[in-house]
Amino acid sequence: MSLKPKLIEPRTLKGFRDYPPVLMIPREEVLQTARSVYRAHGFAPIDTPALEYAEVLTGKGGDESDRLIYRFKDHGDRDVALRFDLTVPFARFAALHIPKLGTPFKRYAMGPVWRGENTSHGRYREFWQCDFDTIGTTSNAADIEVALVIHELLVSLGLERFEIRINNRLILNGLLQEAGLAHQSVAVLRALDKLPKVGMEAVLEEMAGHGVSPVAARRVLELASTKGDAHEILDLLNRAYPANETLNEGIRRLRELFEVVTACGLPMERFRLDLAIARGLDYYTGTIYETFLLDLPGIGSICSGGRYDNLAGVYTTQKLPGVGASLGVDRLLTALEELGRLGKKETPAQILVTQFEAASLGHYFRIASLLRKAGLLVEVFPEAKKIGQQLQYAEKRGHPLAVIAGPEELVLGSWKLKNLSKRTESSFAEAELAEAAKRELTS
Repeated sequence: MSLKPKLIEPRTLKGFRDYPPVLMIPREEVLQTARSVYRAHGFAPIDTPALEYAEVLTGKGGDESDRLIYRFKDHGDRDVALRFDLTVPFARFAALHIPKLGTPFKRYAMGPVWRGENTSHGRYREFWQCDFDTIGTTSNAADIEVALVIHELLVSLGLERFEIRINNRLILNGLLQEAGLAHQSVAVLRALDKLPKVGMEAVLEEMAGHGVSPVAARRVLELASTKGDAHEILDLLNRAYPANETLNEGIRRLRELFEVVTACGLPMERFRLDLAIARGLDYYTGTIYETFLLDLPGIGSICSGGRYDNLAGVYTTQKLPGVGASLGVDRLLTALEELGRLGKKETPAQILVTQFEAASLGHYFRIASLLRKAGLLVEVFPEAKKIGQQLQYAEKRGHPLAVIAGPEELVLGSWKLKNLSKRTESSFAEAELAEAAKRELTS
């Protein structure tokens, strides 16, 4: 007597998720849009392995990020880890390949990263990032371009109500110098970075835990909470600390950034100086960015980054300063889903070719091929079921159009084109069908 094998319960690990077509189609559209924007600015594609030697990844983002790394011994007893972002592997990549590639080098990369953290709204332990960076220059033009690319990217994604919050670590470091906290900058900036999430009292408590006096801590938070026009805030800081070279270099770089935004004619309300932005990773050294959707600020930043001038220094003696940003693809998709912007398409195909009779299968595949040659995305239904059932399938999957032809139409060389949302139907000669379908799709 044979025993049936025990069924394995189909389930996913906590913090991980499956992506059905209704989520994968918009994800691919986001990635394609990002790819087009990045390439338009001269960023070239690269990729790096998901798995690195642990020493490549650890100690770069700080103790908190190290605790989130998936780290283990492989079959060769090597100490390895899954990448937690795409920036640290890029710094390793640059140290290895930059002698051949030259500087400045502009790249983009897209792929999954892993962090063993508690899951939260729009955040999973495996998620996709979509990065662009320039390495090998300290020019402020590279920092400014990051802000411009973030703006173009979100506009290209069809978003209008967003805010790019910008700061500079040099300003924060200068303020900490003035407050006598330069020696505690790492702990203070990590605490400050949590201000929007946990509130002022929790940040004060964390700073106190690192030995920061209540007076100094409140002074830092007061300065970080300064609101107003970017140039007015920068003028205020310049007047208050005219001799602080670190702070004033940060001011100079941000002032030029906002001047270029104005010169490009971009809406200034989408670019905001926010002195509370610190970014939690230790490798940031200059301009930093976080981007929020105004209709869903609680989802967190959907595109963040900054300047990291010393990150590659652990891999090479060559100076390789860099700056860039990362689009959080999964967080963005969660936000778009909540805002009702995703749609419900379960297929990329624009047209379903129905089967009226199985004996004419060759004709249906032939017309599908002709439509594809015209640049259309076409699916052929696999069975000669009732036309009503095939049209229900098309509506459920999200095909905008269906093509129908019975024996009489095939003899005449004509095809019926049905618009499934408008409930309209017209007949066209075979030679006219592709152009008619294109008109329907754009009307």
